[in-house]
Amino acid sequence: MAHTPDSLALWQAPAAPGPAAGIEVVRFEYSSRGDRVPARLLLAADRREPAPLILLQHGAGGAKNAAYLEAAAIPWVQRGAAVASIDFPLHGQRHSDKLSEWLFASLAASAPATAGPWADLWREFATQSVADLRHALDALAQLPQVEADRCAYAAFSLGAMLGASFCAADPRPRAAALALGGGGFGPEAIDPARRIGAFAPRPLLFVNATRDERVPRSAAEALHAGAGEPKRVEWFESGHGDLPGRALKAMWLFLAEHLEID
Repeated sequence: MAHTPDSLALWQAPAAPGPAAGIEVVRFEYSSRGDRVPARLLLAADRREPAPLILLQHGAGGAKNAAYLEAAAIPWVQRGAAVASIDFPLHGQRHSDKLSEWLFASLAASAPATAGPWADLWREFATQSVADLRHALDALAQLPQVEADRCAYAAFSLGAMLGASFCAADPRPRAAALALGGGGFGPEAIDPARRIGAFAPRPLLFVNATRDERVPRSAAEALHAGAGEPKRVEWFESGHGDLPGRALKAMWLFLAEHLEID
């Protein structure tokens, strides 16, 4: 169910110079399940009309202003999109000295978060994250700079895994580009490979690294197998942290096609 403007308690700052020439940034916050979610929106400074939206999300240990998000977002904004990102729970401005480290440790474990207190933390983390993403779209729909009914989702690593549940639960994203994600993470009930199938028949792109040292190929392929059609899978010769520019370009071309950005 969409949040109303009152329940979101939406706050936004005036537009300010962004991370590159010709780009401005709008900081905003909103309420989600009793928490405040910090977010930002990147826009072309010379835009003349509302821009279609890409909700772009970071990986474990990242934040809404991570350098690798900006590497994707800056050219996407220059080519006609609005790009928004939030801090996931326990990340960025929402970091917790204790709980964030527990979460990151569970990701590094050989069988992460399948039982015990880590599993409880993962369930709450995933539930909050999906709610935060859904409410992000509610909040962005209130901003006149954004054409929120033309939206897509893109993410890296942890953001791709959480995005599997978000995209399955929310009918608004027209397409999704999930990079460096995998199945088999977290308790079975929130395993991304079990959730992603509900995104069909909307189009889906998977981007993966052949030398990924964090997400095994078997985990990536499990996520691919869980998705319905139409889907496309692309592999790039790289590690987890050094996807080439060609991968970002592939994500952009896919999203631009389905958002009908000329």
